[in-house]
Amino acid sequence: MKRTRGTNQSATLREAIAAKLKEQEGKNLARAVVLNEALRRKAKKGWNSVEVIRNRREKRYGKSGR
Repeated sequence: MKRTRGTNQSATLREAIAAKLKEQEGKNLARAVVLNEALRRKAKKGWNSVEVIRNRREKRYGKSGR
């Protein structure tokens, strides 16, 4: 940066970095949404998530559950 009188270079640089980070944050969020939509799918008919979770917990912890 050229040195000029009356310009706070630290503040200018800080603002530029903040703006760049905010821009990048928006891109990352948009990318995450697109990826999430691509991976999303409907559950099969008759699929019961409660059963699946219960079975996995029973396998992991045993029948007592705790």
